[in-house]
Amino acid sequence: MKELETRYLERLSDLYPTIAAASTEIINLQAILNLPKGTEHFLTDIHGEWEAFSHVLKNGSGAVRSKIEDVFGYTLGKREKQELATLIYYPKEKTEQVKRTEKHMEDWYKIQLYRLIEVSKRAASKYTRSKVRKALPKDFAYVIEELITEKAELHDKESYYNEIIQTIIRIGRAEEFICAIADLIQRLVIDHLHIVGDIYDRGPGPHIIMDKLMTYHSVDIQWGNHDVLWMGAAAGQRGCIANVIRICARYGNLDILEDGYGINLLPLANFALRIYGDDPCTCFRRKGSERQQKAEMEMNLRMHKAISVIQFKVEGKLILQHPEFQMEERALLHRIDYKKGTILLDGKEYPLKDDSFPTIDPAAPYELTEEEEEIMERLEKAFAGCEKLQDHMRFLLAKGGLYKVYNNNLLYHGCVPLREDGSLKEVQLCGKSYRGKSLYDALEGYVRKGFFALDEQEKEQGKNIMWCIWQHPDSPLFGKDKMATFERYFIEAKETHLEKKNPYYELLEKEEVVDEILEEFGLHPEGAHIVNGHVPVKCKNGESPIKCNGKVLVIDGGFSRAYQKETGIAGYTLVYNSYGLVLVAHEPFESKEAAVEKGSDIHSDYMVVKRVTERRLVGNTDIGTELKEQVADLESLLAAYRSGQVIEKL
Repeated sequence: MKELETRYLERLSDLYPTIAAASTEIINLQAILNLPKGTEHFLTDIHGEWEAFSHVLKNGSGAVRSKIEDVFGYTLGKREKQELATLIYYPKEKTEQVKRTEKHMEDWYKIQLYRLIEVSKRAASKYTRSKVRKALPKDFAYVIEELITEKAELHDKESYYNEIIQTIIRIGRAEEFICAIADLIQRLVIDHLHIVGDIYDRGPGPHIIMDKLMTYHSVDIQWGNHDVLWMGAAAGQRGCIANVIRICARYGNLDILEDGYGINLLPLANFALRIYGDDPCTCFRRKGSERQQKAEMEMNLRMHKAISVIQFKVEGKLILQHPEFQMEERALLHRIDYKKGTILLDGKEYPLKDDSFPTIDPAAPYELTEEEEEIMERLEKAFAGCEKLQDHMRFLLAKGGLYKVYNNNLLYHGCVPLREDGSLKEVQLCGKSYRGKSLYDALEGYVRKGFFALDEQEKEQGKNIMWCIWQHPDSPLFGKDKMATFERYFIEAKETHLEKKNPYYELLEKEEVVDEILEEFGLHPEGAHIVNGHVPVKCKNGESPIKCNGKVLVIDGGFSRAYQKETGIAGYTLVYNSYGLVLVAHEPFESKEAAVEKGSDIHSDYMVVKRVTERRLVGNTDIGTELKEQVADLESLLAAYRSGQVIEKL
């Protein structure tokens, strides 16, 4: 053991070859440990609403306005503070707007630059100079560092800083400098971003959100059921592909696939027009406002029905081929009486709202026609061959997982499957039994196998598990007894639409249940929290996102415009800074244009979930624990240098 320790210290000495180098690093690390912890920002269930997402990212759920308030307090009026906030969010657009009316631009530049510098100083104050330096925009790194760094040795600081600002304005770089320092402030107010699931589906811009996340300075992602669905589609799982296209059609977002990802839907469109050209397809109207032209809408209806029928065929066949999934009751096409136009469910016969199924053979209802098979083969290749989609999925795999334990918080999307008595439910998966954390770990392993396994059978198994994660009753990301897609399309009776939730959702107020979940994932219940996405919080009905005396925070309030009528708000976000946890409830975002022209921000209400008596430092975080281990290792190296066990490399 001692020999192993010596070898480790020898390797460490390659990085810190002298007593001086090791000592300096210990001092640096110790300094970091005593800084205030960085602000964590939690977002969930974004569902393609890229404009609202972008704005919340820019304002840090109020973090920017908080910094402005800290700096200027009563020295600036409400309107001026609002204008400054808008300038930080949209520097280029706001400057262009001001140019149209402002006659003395030099004076305006000077005032705004001074204000921005003061805000950036405050935002940078909780970080080491080294960390701030790394965040500085390349073009103005030196200048910004000079402006935001206090210089005690200067007698006439005001004159020094004034000369720098005057020069920036004189050489015509004021606008670019404003953009650079605004971006810096946005970066500094949020140290780390958590996305607690569901980037995809419903909204028009999930691909834009993914592009943004791929350039974000520090982020992790807990996969949602809709994210895993897209991952399954990208891996070539047919059930996932059909669901992805159907949902895009349902919300009028097929352009995500065609324009965003370059996936050719023309074969499906031609097929839909030919097969369902005379079919009104009234059951397949898009969800949300009708913003499409008549011809586009009619095309959407027919494609929507075509891919839905293909989906029910593909899923039914998969279910029958895999009895171990125990989903036989969700294979529905053989339960239809095609002559009468009815279906038998749970011993009761229901009439179908639409009984036109020209591509279904009643003797073999789950078999694709030759043309449907050709379409699916093309779509498989298109999804697998789309470079941009594959890049986005690789990012999800690299930065994501099914759950995360971070700074005494447990983050996941959906639910931990429970029994009625609150105990962890045993779930069968590929012949083995799992529950709680082991279930999450096993499922995540299968997702990764679906992309990376060398054995084709293992890879196929992984792909099918992704489809199961999307809609299996025991999936922690779904958490309902069934996905009643067929019933909502084809059956009027509301009783058939009911999707019974896992007992988890009823038991969230029971402290002993929540404590067991926290302990299952290695957390001590005292002071720990569950941050939970997936289920819209209907605050208009009086539902609270804070459950179990503050131990559980359900932060999906509905970024998705389609769900805002149900929830009454436009999403919850969570901010965890050195002072504690703050839950933020947002009103709907109007538009970027309105934000610039009218200075309108997302109106937000704040609820303090937990306020600490002593300001939380880096030393109290998970990163702090790692840094302390590094300090201990370096102190061992110092001792080894001084004892002669390891020789300095001078």
